[in-house]
Amino acid sequence: MMPQHSPAPSTWRRIQTAWGLPDLAGKGRFVTANLIDSLGNGLVVAFTVVFFVKTTSLSLVAVGTALTVGQLLVLPFPLFIGRLLDKFGPRTVVAVGNWISVAGFIGFLFSHAAWQIVLWQFVVQLGSTAFWMGNSPLTVLVARGVERARWFGFVRALRNVGVGFGGAASAVALSIGTVAGLRAVMVINVVTFAVAGWLVITLRGADTSEEVGAGPVEPKPALPEQAAGETTGQPSGGYRTVLKDTRYLRLVATNISFVFASTVITVLLAVYAVDNLDVGAWIVGVIVVLNAAMVALLQTLASRWIEARRPVTVLVLALLFNAAAFVVFGTLLVLPGWAVIAGLLIAMVLYTVAEMLSSPPTSELSVVMAPEHLRGRYLGVYQLSWSVGGAVAPALLTALLEGGAALPWVFLTAISVLAVPLVLGLDRRPAATSEAASAGDVAPKEQLDGGPVG
Repeated sequence: MMPQHSPAPSTWRRIQTAWGLPDLAGKGRFVTANLIDSLGNGLVVAFTVVFFVKTTSLSLVAVGTALTVGQLLVLPFPLFIGRLLDKFGPRTVVAVGNWISVAGFIGFLFSHAAWQIVLWQFVVQLGSTAFWMGNSPLTVLVARGVERARWFGFVRALRNVGVGFGGAASAVALSIGTVAGLRAVMVINVVTFAVAGWLVITLRGADTSEEVGAGPVEPKPALPEQAAGETTGQPSGGYRTVLKDTRYLRLVATNISFVFASTVITVLLAVYAVDNLDVGAWIVGVIVVLNAAMVALLQTLASRWIEARRPVTVLVLALLFNAAAFVVFGTLLVLPGWAVIAGLLIAMVLYTVAEMLSSPPTSELSVVMAPEHLRGRYLGVYQLSWSVGGAVAPALLTALLEGGAALPWVFLTAISVLAVPLVLGLDRRPAATSEAASAGDVAPKEQLDGGPVG
């Protein structure tokens, strides 16, 4: 008999592999839904405040306060959404999250009073929280144990590209300056988020109940540090079980460090550079664009590098890169003026490398470290690190900056370094699990929606 040879990979597949992209064949609906959400978030983040200032009689302060209160009301809801994830699965939660956001955007169109803005901002943020809580386990199911790091990196890069284009589109809408133009942008968001929900709910093979006979299933990680009496596959348990899992809580605590780091650009950078370093505001725009461009262009290549290494090793590197970046940011206070701009660029490169290294392994570990029957509740606790950290960081970091220009950088450096011991040992798995994961890496890919990526 003649030996059988596997067909040579196509040119497009070779390009995908070279750039660290996952195999996108048959994943068009999932990719499109993520792109729509990213574009929509870029639009909303960039122009929501201006939208309400232009379309209502409220002051800027009143609008900002109403939006903040609406967002704060969502803080306890990840725990409730976690229960829904366990009951209905990630596909349903992600789709419904999109549709909840649709309801919120429609409410925005008819809001005139502060309490209405609070209500509909709460609804929009509730939908967004449901989307992101469900999107990580949905990504794992889409990957089916294959190229998981690449998939998480790709989703991250896609988000940066979408937010960038969404922000640019909103800038065009704002330049038009008419109320009708602003309302048109909001209507576009309503339509696109509704479509995104439909794309997700019609995914095939994207629920754990559909995994049998549908291709390689995701390996179940062992949890050697779970509370005594816990057994894999045990149908009972709740948030008390999560709080007893010290190994997972170490991941949550580590992520708080990354959450604080993620707020540097939005909270600290501009005021620090302009008020304390006496540089022009233009340099802040340059380094923010540098950050976005690096993530959009290099995240998938970083994911290709990450997938060949232990998640713990990558997370330690990310923490150390963050610490180095914050040290550089802080030392700019004592550098001569000619060196400050170069130092800002160096610090931003270090910061962005840490961002690219941290995102895939934290997203992946938050899912695979959780037992499947309680995965939603585990992710509810993990989401609290984002919700609470995101709410506390602006107040804490600006208070530290008020106390001394170097203090926020000292604090950020300290929590990055202190998080290193928490990471060690997070990815320990028995040999059986490792073998199952290896087998999944060479298994055939499952087609989720049967259509080409377009």
